[in-house]
Amino acid sequence: MRKRERGMGKRERGKGKGESRRESRRTFPLSPFPFPGGGGVIQLRGKRAFVTGGGRGIGRATVLLLAQAGAAVAVGYRTRREDAEATVGAVGRSGGQAVGIRGDLGDPAAARRAVDEAIAALGGLDILVVNHGIWPPGDVPLHEIDDGRWTDAIRANLDGVFYVCRAAIPHLADGGRIVLLSSTAGQRGEAFHADYAATRGAVISLTKSLAVELAPRITVNCVAPGWVETEMNERPFSRDTGSGKREIEKTIPLGRVASPEDIAGPIAFLCSDLARHITGEILNVNGGSVLCG
Repeated sequence: MRKRERGMGKRERGKGKGESRRESRRTFPLSPFPFPGGGGVIQLRGKRAFVTGGGRGIGRATVLLLAQAGAAVAVGYRTRREDAEATVGAVGRSGGQAVGIRGDLGDPAAARRAVDEAIAALGGLDILVVNHGIWPPGDVPLHEIDDGRWTDAIRANLDGVFYVCRAAIPHLADGGRIVLLSSTAGQRGEAFHADYAATRGAVISLTKSLAVELAPRITVNCVAPGWVETEMNERPFSRDTGSGKREIEKTIPLGRVASPEDIAGPIAFLCSDLARHITGEILNVNGGSVLCG
């Protein structure tokens, strides 16, 4: 459910020498998942994972990929029960184990209950992927952001991350993994979405703080997507009678916006033993559009 990253100024939109090269670049067909056939070199058999915002978009792709690699997965959701049930069903049809966990993670008591229910259903917890969040699509300068919009962003994008981490950390097994989702907006800002960018920047700082606090028992890393093909981005993609997405893709060196599976792959990597010596890192997944990290 992660948008990331608007931040296009006039200079990026304008035509220049680089634009014709971008338009001529080939795109290549994608397999549904980076590790087809049940996990490949990424093996998570016996691991237990809780993925918040797991019913759709990046969260759903992550649940499916972790399950393919052998993990049992709790699928967190707030109101989209049908989406969560569909994701749980997809895991089950593939021979995996998954369960839906409802909770408003912006409420500390609800976050604690959700973590407790996930642990009870899975028999423990090895992996926490904090993926939920919101991005208000309307462009609003900071001096016009009302208290409601600001509070909603903080509650969903920061309070909810804090509460679920606080509840889960004491229960994570030794060798556990935490992966938080941020955005390129959290690193370079996003004009007219200062509320969103501020919360995503805070998640990056939280990642680095927790990485030191929890080492060497648990690794903590962050994935920061750019633009992603999700429901959250339908409005900017459809701007100007559908040309919004095409204009965005002209700014991306790899020539396209990411699929949810493009983000799920790096998340699964950070959850695996292949990433056992990585902690406190911000992994940008944006097709080269924002070279920061």
